[in-house]
Amino acid sequence: MRLFQHALLFLLSIAVLSGCKSENKELDTRPNIIVVLVDDMRWDEFSLAGHNFIKTPNIDRVAREGVNFKNAFTTTPLCSPSRASFLTGQYAHTNGITDNLARNEQSHQLETFPKQLNGAGYETAFIGKWHMGNDDSRRPGWDFWVALKGQGEAVNPNLNINGERQTVEGYVTDIITDYSLQFINKEREKPFLLYVSHKALHPNLVQRDDGSTVDIGEGGFIAADRHKGMYDGEVFERRPNNGIAPTDKPALMQKIEGLPPLGAETVTEEKTIHERAEMLMAVDEGLGAMMKALEETGRLDNTIVVFTSDHGYWYGEHGLNEERRLAYEEAIRIPMLLRYPKAIKAGTQPEEMVLSIDLAPTLIELAGEQVGPERQGRSWLPIFNDNVQDWRTSFLVEYYTDTVFPRVHLMGYKAVRNERYKYIHYLDLEGADELYDLQEDPYELKNLISDPAYADVLTQMKDELEQQLAATGYVQNNLN
Repeated sequence: MRLFQHALLFLLSIAVLSGCKSENKELDTRPNIIVVLVDDMRWDEFSLAGHNFIKTPNIDRVAREGVNFKNAFTTTPLCSPSRASFLTGQYAHTNGITDNLARNEQSHQLETFPKQLNGAGYETAFIGKWHMGNDDSRRPGWDFWVALKGQGEAVNPNLNINGERQTVEGYVTDIITDYSLQFINKEREKPFLLYVSHKALHPNLVQRDDGSTVDIGEGGFIAADRHKGMYDGEVFERRPNNGIAPTDKPALMQKIEGLPPLGAETVTEEKTIHERAEMLMAVDEGLGAMMKALEETGRLDNTIVVFTSDHGYWYGEHGLNEERRLAYEEAIRIPMLLRYPKAIKAGTQPEEMVLSIDLAPTLIELAGEQVGPERQGRSWLPIFNDNVQDWRTSFLVEYYTDTVFPRVHLMGYKAVRNERYKYIHYLDLEGADELYDLQEDPYELKNLISDPAYADVLTQMKDELEQQLAATGYVQNNLN
């Protein structure tokens, strides 16, 4: 009897194991993806980029163990349009998110790369600042959704957590990190895509539907309590164009009622630079915590880690402080770091000009999916494979005017930059165009628009701008 029971148990175990084997699915080895997007972070605002006092060990690690693009740019240096361009791989004039106004409905219709990857089997999460309108409701393509409303609050933020709105106590960057870790540590069979969109390094303001902002109490750049004051006494090494009053830039020389002329008196205060650096510390710690969680579960090297920013910020260049919408280098350059050992050699620093609209096609291709014609950017795989042929030699930058900052009112422009020159055409200002020789004048201090020695260059750059606009489907009628 006992022998019969053993035999029966043996047969049952074989059946169970056979059943388990038949139900096992092929292991999905596609890479996980984490994108960490910081608000208003300059391209040179981390240690490895040459900042003279900031300490960012985890950001530096991504750069050291992956790729650090030396010439990365946003196609629109403004929060909402830049965010939409990252997600869609499209210029602002294509996706329709052209400013910071409440384009809620339009942002529900965006054909984002997370939506495409979600349809291909990726489990997706958006956590943080959506900032395309004040609407915090879930957008298509996201399985897990934790969103701030509009700009959001630095302390005790109001969040939409999978459809339920609640106030969560604590510091916003830490809360975003905590929800990110919850998603990373979840047991799953699918690959995942986590999009972490920080409020930092933005001041503690809430946005109205007209794009304007209102101080909600404790204004300014608010760091976590543990980091406040850690950079007191440090002095930021300013760029040579710091505090230089413009004398040949009509757009910047306009007399604005209630505002002083640009110059040494209007530069960004050292206190603001310290506060922003201190605010970044929680972002760096959060990035480190996410990488540690992946490392502890053996998933780090199969995860694409992206660290970037929507656009830059002014630290007094040309006397500017917060009007980051302009086409100068300090506003359009961004950090762009990726770590993925399976495809990216550690420590690479390519010189190619790469754009915010390139991220979507790059991640789509790394995930093994097809990049559709709706994506206007280019995949970076040829750069990673050291097989670059016919890479871009110029690119378009665009800005659509709004009324939030009086100094940049009616200063919408289309600009083109190549490896040496930059041409800025203002759409609403007569006689305000600018031309720079970035090789001879990297700080854009001398406007060459009227210099007869550069007449041929100007003609070439105007032609290049027309070609860029035509190639990207922009309908234009006022670029004479």
